[in-house]
Amino acid sequence: MSVELELSPKTKRASGAPCCEPVVFPDVDREQALRLAEVAKALGDPIRLQLVDVLRKHAGKVCVCELVALFDIAQPTLSHHLKKLRDAGIVDSERRGVWAYYYVLPAALDELSAWLA
Repeated sequence: MSVELELSPKTKRASGAPCCEPVVFPDVDREQALRLAEVAKALGDPIRLQLVDVLRKHAGKVCVCELVALFDIAQPTLSHHLKKLRDAGIVDSERRGVWAYYYVLPAALDELSAWLA
């Protein structure tokens, strides 16, 4: 079975004219896209992803001293990663004496998972 196609010569569009109409439009507005991008960027580091994994599996708040033992990085580097996660609104902390206890804020991950689904 052969198919006959009629080819037409290529024509140049007018300057400034769009080449075609968009087929789909984003469902995410600019503000939501900025929030989701901040969360995704914070999770884009393997150590931070593992930190969130540990924190969300834990039943309560986790002391930073427990987290240091899990990773082959210095405590200041771990604190830097936790700060990035806190700034992105993924985790929060509570001070008890000299120690900080970290926990996941599920709402930040819920928004990202809902969008990905």
